Amino acid sequence: MTEANPNWKLQDIVAYLPEIPRGNMDQRGPAEFILEAFADPGSVKEVVKGILHTIFFHRYFPLITPQTRPVLSLALPYVSDVELETLIEQRAALLERQLDAERSAHHHHHNQNHHAAAPGGGGGADGGGRGQVSVRFLERKRRKAWIVRGEEEVCWEVWTVKVTVAEPKTENERAKVRQATEQTLLAAVRKIMKYVNANKDHIPPITATSGNPFPYQIAVNQKEAGWAARMGIY
Repeated sequence: MTEANPNWKLQDIVAYLPEIPRGNMDQRGPAEFILEAFADPGSVKEVVKGILHTIFFHRYFPLITPQTRPVLSLALPYVSDVELETLIEQRAALLERQLDAERSAHHHHHNQNHHAAAPGGGGGADGGGRGQVSVRFLERKRRKAWIVRGEEEVCWEVWTVKVTVAEPKTENERAKVRQATEQTLLAAVRKIMKYVNANKDHIPPITATSGNPFPYQIAVNQKEAGWAARMGIY
C-alpha cells in the first residue's frame, strides 16, 4: 500500500483508502466483507448506526416496509425492528464510549509530553483513533455428531466496519472532516449494495415460515489508536 502523503487534504481520504476485494467466498469459511468509515467524535455514532442499518436492510429477510432516516446529507435505509434497533444503538454507543476513552487517554499523554518538552512550534489537530464493529450472520444447523444432539449456529457471513475518528480543532478542519465523512459513508453504502448484489450463492436456504430465519451478532473491538493523525490528513 502506498504511504500517505503528509500534504494530502482530507477530502482525498476516499481515494487513499485501499480498494477492498468484494469478499472472501472460500467455501471453507463464511463470506467476509470489509467497509471503511470516517467521522468526527460528534457524528461517529450516527455514521456507524447508518452503516449497520444498511447492512441489515439487505440481510433482514422478514417482510418489512422500506423506510429511510437521514444520516448527514444522506437518506439511508433502516430496519424498523425494536430488538435490532436497540442492539445497534447499544453497540454504536459502546464504540463511541471506547473511542472517547481512547481520545481522553491520548490527550492526557499528549499534555504530559507537552509539559515535559521544551517550548517550540507545533499545533494542528491530533488525537482521534480507530475501532471496528463486526456483524455475523448465523445459520441454525442440526449437529452431525450423534453424541451431541440439538442444533448449532454456524456463521455464513461476516461484515467488518473499520471506523476511523479524527478530531478537528478549527472550522476549516471541521468542514474537511464533514466532507470526508460524507464521502466515506456514501462509499460504504455503495460497497454494501455492490457486495449484496454480487454475492448471493452463499446465503443459506430460508426454511423458517415466520420471523427472522438467521440469528445475528454485533461485536465491538477496539483497534489501534492515532491512525487519523498518522495519515497526515489535516
